[in-house]
Amino acid sequence: MLARIYRPAKTAMQSGKAKTSDWRLEFEPSSARFNDPLMGWSGTTDMNGQVRLSFETKEDAIAYAERHGIAFRLHEPNEAPVIIKAYADNFATNRKQSWTH
Repeated sequence: MLARIYRPAKTAMQSGKAKTSDWRLEFEPSSARFNDPLMGWSGTTDMNGQVRLSFETKEDAIAYAERHGIAFRLHEPNEAPVIIKAYADNFATNRKQSWTH
């Protein structure tokens, strides 16, 4: 039973960074999915796939996994660079590109 610990990225529908500061522990699937022949739904016999635990810090998530004997893989987040821009920079005289409409 392998788990992964990661910090979720923001969704495509949000412009802010809400709900991206918590760390999440999820279990990797231990069995393959199968298709139901009658309804066409996909199913699985793995109940741990439904478990998602949230923690405030990475250390809390690691401590929980070690305390309960859960093997885990840690995924460090890729931080996006912060580019500070001001509206007045569009009209600066020392622009590198010409300003066009």
